[in-house]
Amino acid sequence: MRLLVRERLFAIGDDYWIEDTEGRKVFLVDGKAMRLRDTFELKDADGRVVVELRQKLISLRDTMLVERGGEALATVRRKRLSLLRNHYRVALAEGTELDVSGKILDREFAIEYDGELLAQVSRRWLTIRDTYGIDVVRDDADTALLVAVAMCVIVLAEKESTGS
Repeated sequence: MRLLVRERLFAIGDDYWIEDTEGRKVFLVDGKAMRLRDTFELKDADGRVVVELRQKLISLRDTMLVERGGEALATVRRKRLSLLRNHYRVALAEGTELDVSGKILDREFAIEYDGELLAQVSRRWLTIRDTYGIDVVRDDADTALLVAVAMCVIVLAEKESTGS
């Protein structure tokens, strides 16, 4: 499944659609304004909240949490002691980990589990300005979770690059 994401997606307080390559609305990103921390809800086309993303307020390193139905699903943070600045670790609630690496700010990175590609984020496939794609390569993958992970690492990388 390939999804198209508009670059301005991460504006707090604004709502944006993530569409498939046919232009069908798949996920609505609802940026929650007037919060102390970055908070987003990812909703399906019918308006049901699929996952919620929020910045963890008290943490040694910038961290984002992904929750589903009020339960922790994943914790996303930059990998500790990595020589690569663009390397993130996703700790899933059931104890496994996903690895995210590549050029995060350029929207060219991969999400892997145990060396197996789950999703590829890229601008290379597209001619539409300020848009990138999320290509979920496994049929049995949790698409909403992978979209949430991509959003989290982009938010964290942008915060780190601007020093905010």
